[in-house]
Amino acid sequence: MPPIKKTKFKKKKQKHKKPQKPSKCGGTGVTAEVKASESDWWEAFSAKMSSSGPRISDEEEKFKHFFRVSKKTFEYICSLVREDLISRPPSGLINIEGRLLSVEKQVAIALRRLASGESQVSVGDAFGVGQSTVSQVTWRFIESMEGRAKHHLQWPDAETIERIKAGFEAAFGMPNCCGAIDATHIIMTLPAVETSEEWCDHERNYSMFLQVVVDNKMRFLDIVTGWPGSMATSQLLKFSGFYKLCQSGERLNGSTKLLPNGAQIREYIVGSAAYPLLPWLITPYERESLSTAMVNFNSKHKPAMLLAQGGLAQLKCGWRILHKAMWRPDKHKLPSIILVCCLLHNIIMDTGDTLQPDIAVSDHHDPGYKQQYCQEVDTLGQSMRNDLSRYL
Repeated sequence: MPPIKKTKFKKKKQKHKKPQKPSKCGGTGVTAEVKASESDWWEAFSAKMSSSGPRISDEEEKFKHFFRVSKKTFEYICSLVREDLISRPPSGLINIEGRLLSVEKQVAIALRRLASGESQVSVGDAFGVGQSTVSQVTWRFIESMEGRAKHHLQWPDAETIERIKAGFEAAFGMPNCCGAIDATHIIMTLPAVETSEEWCDHERNYSMFLQVVVDNKMRFLDIVTGWPGSMATSQLLKFSGFYKLCQSGERLNGSTKLLPNGAQIREYIVGSAAYPLLPWLITPYERESLSTAMVNFNSKHKPAMLLAQGGLAQLKCGWRILHKAMWRPDKHKLPSIILVCCLLHNIIMDTGDTLQPDIAVSDHHDPGYKQQYCQEVDTLGQSMRNDLSRYL
């Protein structure tokens, strides 16, 4: 089954309204109110959350606790989506006091929804808006980020790849390694009319798959999502564009490295035993009796491989809408939500921002799921793994 296609929404025709009378401050009344809301939304939100949330004295840390990003990164995100959020304000984007929402407040609502995973009702109550407004604002933000922030998730150029390879070799001793791969399940609670074996995974949860490739700093280099969780991890790989590019020689096709023993090592990524052993995807040895060289190889391979797990754990714990069971999600919209959370994960790194200390960096991203195993072995992949084993 191909990944589900995202729906595109037709723009509604806007009714022409009579121009508003200028306010005393020189603009229209609506403009003045929007400008006012830009400066007071955080104070109002902070005051409301302080009564029930954790007491954090530092203003910057408090902001990051609720939205996962610093104020500086928040401003950058606003700059990305500002044009879209201003250009087509629907009539529904009015709060309960009858004021238009500023771009900053819209972004704050969307980030809070993604970061907390709380219901639309709870998020709306915190900002003084209705559930439908939270829904509209969040989806408009996601649509905008898909187009405006896609440069934060692209396969790196040759110069960046060389830095990544140097990072893997310095940390783990793995020469010419370009990344680590893993996959996770985004669990869904589906209505009875939509439940089917197609979406029911091996642990009897309804879920959607997300596959990621990360660099040596757990930044996402490639993702694929939209496929049912019932698939095997190795099957998901083979349906991905990443697999097709690597198999055709269009990716992981940079310079080879000559080892002291004369072996030529091409570019590759590392993955768990759930993946096939390929010339460009190196998995651990899984025999019952392993030689000293094989054991040593696995000890180097494992921490490099776990970077992908760490990246997924950070993603789910940072953007908790993906960590909780998604309540009756639109399966056509869910891939977009997942993508934008991955973009936000990368933006935090790209802007030099830091993660909150309460975000897990080592917990497994799929608690309760058993390790999968793939028996497929490519002879060229086997030969390269043996060369790496002898070198290490």
